[in-house]
Amino acid sequence: MTTTPDTVDSHIERWLPVVPHLDADVEGAVTRMIKLTRHLRSVKERVLVDFDLSVHEYDTLQALAGRRGRAAPSDLATDLAMAPASITARVDALLRRGFVRRIPSTVDRRRVDVALTDAGQAAWRGAMEIQGAEEHRLLGALTTTERRHLADLLRRVLLVAEQPTAD
Repeated sequence: MTTTPDTVDSHIERWLPVVPHLDADVEGAVTRMIKLTRHLRSVKERVLVDFDLSVHEYDTLQALAGRRGRAAPSDLATDLAMAPASITARVDALLRRGFVRRIPSTVDRRRVDVALTDAGQAAWRGAMEIQGAEEHRLLGALTTTERRHLADLLRRVLLVAEQPTAD
């Protein structure tokens, strides 16, 4: 199978004479992952501007949506890898915009949960759908089998990255 050269191929060609022991496959894979991540981040930033959402607002709405629209603030803190006290400010800002509401917990009457409103759900879903369309556009270059294979390969690499490194 012949592949069309991309900008990373030019990057590798430029660096091989400078770093003769450069592993072109490693450099190519990592540089392409970085470029794709930057591209998707840029798309996300443009979409969020269009939906008048900050990254923090979107991430919090997404964490709530991923918990079926309702969660304890402590669960959101865990999902977002934040201190629980930091969640309060995020929830307050989303509450002012009408994207969430606080409701009594069904598990513990001393606790208050956070729930998505219809407006919050619509804002999150609108931004997510546009980002998802771009992800599908990019990965549409691959067959279903190739996408599954890519996901499996990236899982193997991520498992290594998630292991603690020896200092």
